[in-house]
Amino acid sequence: MPNTNAAATSVALSIPAKKRKRTWKKIARNWELYLFIAPAFFYFLIFSYGPMYGIQIAFKSYIPTKGIFGSPWVGFDHFVRFFHSYYFWDLIWNTLSISLYELAVGFPIPIILALAFNEVKNGFFKKLAQTVTYAPHFISVVVMAGMIISFLSPSTGILIRMIEWLGFTAPDLLTDPRWFKTMYVLSGVWQSAGWGTIIYLAALSGVDPGLHEAAIIDGASRFQRVRHINIPTLLPTMTILLILNMGSLFGVGFEKILLLQNPLNMSSSDVISTYVYRSGLVDAQYSFSTAIGLFNSVINAILLVVVNQIVRRTSENSLW
Repeated sequence: MPNTNAAATSVALSIPAKKRKRTWKKIARNWELYLFIAPAFFYFLIFSYGPMYGIQIAFKSYIPTKGIFGSPWVGFDHFVRFFHSYYFWDLIWNTLSISLYELAVGFPIPIILALAFNEVKNGFFKKLAQTVTYAPHFISVVVMAGMIISFLSPSTGILIRMIEWLGFTAPDLLTDPRWFKTMYVLSGVWQSAGWGTIIYLAALSGVDPGLHEAAIIDGASRFQRVRHINIPTLLPTMTILLILNMGSLFGVGFEKILLLQNPLNMSSSDVISTYVYRSGLVDAQYSFSTAIGLFNSVINAILLVVVNQIVRRTSENSLW
């Protein structure tokens, strides 16, 4: 019996060694592929996962002279301070309302544009229209903010002058808090709608022309073919993009808002990301701003998981 047990143990230990040997042989045989993905792997490892050890300062009273590991622990004090602050609900509402507004307006417009471009038969006009709608995407955020300020300036803005020329009283779009969200969302739609049509046009290119030919023979109009052939083709793509957009409801970027922000529209333009920027980099409250950023990231992750589950169960019970 002892000899049998020893033999069984040696065989059991030799199995992982054989698996490791086969794994290294596969890596050596496909070393070009591993070399190909190495830059991206190390990029995310160094710049995305490496700095995550700094999240712990959200639970500490960070003192730069003592470093991250030398600073004292304070637990959830920074989170409690943020939750009990008077500006907490204002930041949540501004962030959520801008995201929902942007989703409601910006999500369907690329779909409508893609369906419209797909129906255009004039090649020159189609390419021209696509180029005109794509072009704003390549404008940087700083230049875009400068253009918005120039166009909407109360004294020299061309859009303000056009509104007045039509006989209407132009609102102060740059300083009136009631107009900030509309200005922000519509300018974002203008910049990104054309670029967003690319993925939908790619999905429409996979539609079998025979379906349209059969529908035409059956007497279907162009609108009916769009409704019953093109839109069902886009539904899986729409679902994936909707999940990704819903997962970033609290992920409103601070760059454009910060460039368009001023003391007069602060009540409707201040969001979580801009507050994190001010409290962390301007006021040097590193631990407090890290706690707010961590809270924002956790909420986004939870939303992404919840929306993914809802859409997955809905798609399983639907016909498409």
